[in-house]
Amino acid sequence: MSSTLAPARTPVFSPAAVVASCVGFVLIGALQALYGPAIPAFREEFGLSPSGAGLGLSAHFVGGVAGVLLFDRLFGKVGNRRILGASYLLMALGAAGFALAPDWPPALAAALLAGLGFGGIDYGLNQLFAVGFGHRSTAMLNILNAHFGVGAILGPALIGVVGAGHYPAVFLGFALVNLPLLLCLKGVRDRPPQPSGTVTDAPGVLGRSLASVLCVFVALYVLHVGIEAGVGGWEPTHLETVGYGAGVAATATSVYWLMMTVGRFLVAPLALRFSAQAIITVSCAGMTLCLLLASTGELAPYAYAGVGLFIAPIFPTGLPWLHRAAPGARRAGALVIAASMIGGVAAGPALGKAIEWSGIRAVPLLLSAVSAVCLAATVWLARSTRTP
Repeated sequence: MSSTLAPARTPVFSPAAVVASCVGFVLIGALQALYGPAIPAFREEFGLSPSGAGLGLSAHFVGGVAGVLLFDRLFGKVGNRRILGASYLLMALGAAGFALAPDWPPALAAALLAGLGFGGIDYGLNQLFAVGFGHRSTAMLNILNAHFGVGAILGPALIGVVGAGHYPAVFLGFALVNLPLLLCLKGVRDRPPQPSGTVTDAPGVLGRSLASVLCVFVALYVLHVGIEAGVGGWEPTHLETVGYGAGVAATATSVYWLMMTVGRFLVAPLALRFSAQAIITVSCAGMTLCLLLASTGELAPYAYAGVGLFIAPIFPTGLPWLHRAAPGARRAGALVIAASMIGGVAAGPALGKAIEWSGIRAVPLLLSAVSAVCLAATVWLARSTRTP
């Protein structure tokens, strides 16, 4: 089978709009990463417990899921420029409101509002990049999502430079930087291209029901983002438990996030030569192996870096595959993007409960088991979406 998209009479993105979209992903990566380093200042300013301060990021994620689902309802009915423009404005208003909030409840409401815009940008740009570049869509999605990692690295670094106590100025600056991107939206095609050609619908998945394929895609996204968040959250604790110093553990965790960003840039040219199925299968296999190696204390910091490298392509590479496998399921992209956010939220408490039973040293083994399920899901999807 050949899966193609009809050539657009006009490009979905002008060159300036592509650059602006990458900047937008730097901003949403930075926004998500700003809350954590600012927690000490939240606690001091508003008199919060650790769990209360952590609600800031939770409100952001709740808003993100709502934003994905809301803007999915509008996608195709309202022009792309309006959707993206409203998302940038909501994120800017939410960030400014968070900076200026006089008390914690208004700050949480502002974080929810910023998350709503975050979700719209995440969903809208991922959807448009997945269908807007033809055979280059997988490569372009990896480049787009690599810029999210750039923002996630820069956000905490900026808080570190100015100090957590100055977080309001950082959030206000963030809000202002969103606004020039509105000027670049005229370079975005207002209506997305529609799939055509020989793309098959549900009957083309070797007798598997479309619902089954979508459920396994959702499971893959929930689980792999759970691994991503689980390593990011528990790697420092695990490394200190097996004998590394706090400084080494923190540096190794930064390297893990850096490797995720590098991995997406590296995969972009490979995506022009290899199928999404092959890339994700190799990624899941490599991720599983590296997590197993991380249970060996001597190799743990290097193995975690390998996890970051291998997990990097899964999110952006899976979206074009999903669009080809289920072109008739218009909301499939929204489901997996929302699922990825839910996976990030659920990973902390779920892994924490498992650690209570098994101990900190079991972290990489627990995550390797989840990674093995991701590999099995990928193999199943590769077989089920293969067509004659």
